[in-house]
Amino acid sequence: MARVAVDSPLPHLDRPFDYLVPAELDQIVVPGSRVRVRFAGRLVDAWVLDRTEASAHDGRLSYLERGVGEEPVLTRETAALFRSVADRWAGTFADVVRLGVPPRHARAESAVRAESGGLVNPPNPEGWSRYRAGPAFLAAVAGGRAARAVWNVLPGEDWPARIAEAVQACLAAGRGAVVAVPDARDTARLDAALSAVLPANSHVVLSADLGPEARYKSWLAIRRGAVRAVIGNRSAVFAPVSDLGLVVIYDDGDDLHAEPRAPYPHARDVAVLRSSATGAALLVAGFAQTAESALLLQSGWAQHIVADRGIIRQASPRISALGDDFELERDPAARSARLPALAFRAARESLAGNRPVLVQVPRRGYLPALACVNDRTPARCEHCHGPLATSSGTGAPVCRWCGRSVHQWRCPVCQGTRMRAVVIGASRTAEEIGRAFPGVVTRTSAGDQILAEIPEGPSVVIATPGAEPVVPGGYGAALLLDGWSLLSRADLRAAEETVRRWCNAAALVACDGQVMIGADAGLAAVQALVRWDPAGHAERELADRTELGFPPVARLASLTGAPADIAELLALAHLPPTAEELGAVPVTPSKAARAQAGGDGQGEQIRTLLRVPRPAGVALAEALHAAAAIRSARKSGGPVRIDLDPLELF
Repeated sequence: MARVAVDSPLPHLDRPFDYLVPAELDQIVVPGSRVRVRFAGRLVDAWVLDRTEASAHDGRLSYLERGVGEEPVLTRETAALFRSVADRWAGTFADVVRLGVPPRHARAESAVRAESGGLVNPPNPEGWSRYRAGPAFLAAVAGGRAARAVWNVLPGEDWPARIAEAVQACLAAGRGAVVAVPDARDTARLDAALSAVLPANSHVVLSADLGPEARYKSWLAIRRGAVRAVIGNRSAVFAPVSDLGLVVIYDDGDDLHAEPRAPYPHARDVAVLRSSATGAALLVAGFAQTAESALLLQSGWAQHIVADRGIIRQASPRISALGDDFELERDPAARSARLPALAFRAARESLAGNRPVLVQVPRRGYLPALACVNDRTPARCEHCHGPLATSSGTGAPVCRWCGRSVHQWRCPVCQGTRMRAVVIGASRTAEEIGRAFPGVVTRTSAGDQILAEIPEGPSVVIATPGAEPVVPGGYGAALLLDGWSLLSRADLRAAEETVRRWCNAAALVACDGQVMIGADAGLAAVQALVRWDPAGHAERELADRTELGFPPVARLASLTGAPADIAELLALAHLPPTAEELGAVPVTPSKAARAQAGGDGQGEQIRTLLRVPRPAGVALAEALHAAAAIRSARKSGGPVRIDLDPLELF
């Protein structure tokens, strides 16, 4: 007999089912294999969880229809991980399997197995010697101990090389490693670093860019044990690495680590779950630090890998705020100017030294946000209420949601017809920089045209956050413009995200370079960058959220759907006694369409938040999952999106 999990997203079917195994399938139906079963009159996919002698079901059992391939896709460790992730985020086992197991490709299964890499030598720990507890962490990984650490990376550090050394130490000890990075550019850098220190065929890359066959072939190499190290994006944390010894998450504050598909887990939290379950070492690395990482340190669950202040001062560029008191004495216009004299001086010095200048702007496009000249009322589309933007200096405003052009806009408050820019995008900034520095090469890295690397030499790079290209030797200067736009966002994580974006950009500047921040010098986020103290800023963020009762010290559940559907779900849910409802807010049309999760996108949509203390998070997830299962079995109402610990609160 086989106990299987049916491939269905319906919550009331999220449980094992027993099937009899025909004699001809007895040898190929093993725990972890794919099968086809007859379920509710249809032939559906399923995964074998276990083989048992007897069933607790009293009725008549059906037989499995057939096996799908001879390759088991689940291990006992990954099956338990998928179940834990589903339970923690109020999701279904099938949804999590889709995140961690790529679709089957028959030709990849029949390919000849690649030979595993050769002997891996222990790494040289010198690169970690600048950090307190750095060599000790490397030694713990090499010794197979469950070391857990949060690593604050120094500016200018070759972080791919350091992570490669940690993976090398893990593989030299005979264990496996998983590394998750935000995007393809980080993956390429880490791939090159691992290739430089490991024998051939010692690691694989899991990326959607590989294509279905190549990706499945790489995944099979991990499942078969041909390789013991894997790098990739957020889905890499589910890779079936045998005898896992190390899990690494780089830049955990990047929203690319948050899964946009149900049940919406975060790669960092999955890594924590997996480290706890397997006893593997964990390394949360980044130039900045999140409040979640600060909580790991505060609880004592993880240790801090950080350099001494003297080493930090030597490695950091000179960082100044464009609006500090000293600069205002020299240049009174610096408070209101977008590019004051100090920024121009820093850029000219960098270009004179034959080094490039990085200019970070928060938004791509030309003028991505417009408002009334008279009363600053935001300019909105009269059809869908979406924000208006322009793509050139002469083009008509266009709605960013529905794409309609607006030729005769009128302010709903003062009836004015003139608009001004609220935010200046990368394209407009490139025009301004081009006029300010004639004859200098200007490059733009934003949107779908992101530069991975640029050559040395005098040039100006206009980049949005996260799209800054790497330059050998570092930039001579970085201008971080429009800081107010990042800090003024109505978001719980606005300050944390701003510090992260600034740190990632400033870390690309050479230690003898300059960084200019376009924000008030008295702000805590600005001072954190000036002193290069992201850990201190994360600790303050954690203290503030503790006082307010927000994540990560509490767990939040976001319910998005029609008001009647959410009311029905809450009526069915046996919530923990400590649960409190933080209110409901209307959802904008664009977010409502995404939140429908397959619905028609019509009708009023609201978002309701529930909060419980962190220890009651499991009970909250169980209650919401049980209520969703009842609604699913009854086929009542429309869908309700359940998102635990969302990145965006409203």
